[in-house]
Amino acid sequence: MSEKMFTALGLMSGTSMDGIDAAIVRTDGGETVEPIAFQSFAYPEDFRERLRRLIDTGEGRDEVERDLTERHAEAVTFCLKAGALLANDLDLIGFHGHTIDHAPAEGRTVQIGDGQYLASRIGVPVINDFRTNDVAQGGEGAPFAPAYHRILTVGMPRPTVVLNLGGVGNVTWIGGDGEGALLAFDTGPGNALIDDWVLAATGEPYDDDGNLAAMGTVDRTALAALLAHPYFQLPPPKSLDRNDFDPSPVNGLSLEDGAATLGAFTVETIARATAFFPAPALRWIVCGGGRKNSWLIEELSRALGVDVDSAEEVGWNGDAVEAEAFAFLAVRSHLGLPLSYPGTTKVPAPATGGVRHDP
Repeated sequence: MSEKMFTALGLMSGTSMDGIDAAIVRTDGGETVEPIAFQSFAYPEDFRERLRRLIDTGEGRDEVERDLTERHAEAVTFCLKAGALLANDLDLIGFHGHTIDHAPAEGRTVQIGDGQYLASRIGVPVINDFRTNDVAQGGEGAPFAPAYHRILTVGMPRPTVVLNLGGVGNVTWIGGDGEGALLAFDTGPGNALIDDWVLAATGEPYDDDGNLAAMGTVDRTALAALLAHPYFQLPPPKSLDRNDFDPSPVNGLSLEDGAATLGAFTVETIARATAFFPAPALRWIVCGGGRKNSWLIEELSRALGVDVDSAEEVGWNGDAVEAEAFAFLAVRSHLGLPLSYPGTTKVPAPATGGVRHDP
């Protein structure tokens, strides 16, 4: 392991339509990580609509990618100010980009974002395209934060599960402190279907605190149709694209009943994921935007039969974890260390990845 400590900035937009998370950490790429700063930046509605159109239709990729990269450059600048740092204080930027297509069974994962432009714009080496090498070797290309989740949970009771509720839900089951004691996979929809449902009906980007779902009633017929998707029977590791699920079973329901049914879908898919764990988790920790939906978390605790802690309850910034992970992974990529493992993406052997762009 390198004895050098790196200052790295991670940028994450992932599959969420909300915006960009930017985090700065100091790390050796191994067992030591120190969070330095974090900022979050919401996409304006017009850009969100263009991004959604690109994902749905493939329309306007060049323009959207250029604007998305420029917005990430602005996020870097603001995050540096939050950390009282200059660009030349950074060793690396880990730039995830935005996933517009993820089909590992077809050997394809696509994240837009111009790494070379960002490196030249900021004057700092950028590492992006983290997932392609994993998919090329037969892996699922996701999830990619488990290596960081393992570091965050050192010293906690084992097994511990970290649940990320972004656009897609994913779990990291951590059975020990070694890199091999990991099982990770996408559980199903996180916030994506609920957000899309609420946006289409109200113009609001999400169900604030689950208030709409709390007023609704779950339609059991629609829920059963959603749960009939063959993905849930597949053994992990496995991964999803944001658009892999057809929400049409809730068409015709009221706003509140649709929100409740789609929320129940998210909860039930997480509960079903526990059947694949080698042993029951002693602790659940939730990060990502979904942890702020108190209705969803209460329903999840009820379904799992255990308390579910938010990231803040264990001293983390739950909004920052994914961005911090890609700062950490950028350093690991620079050092030639694994980013993914057989238990996290189904890659045949631990695999590094990422493409470096120098200013």
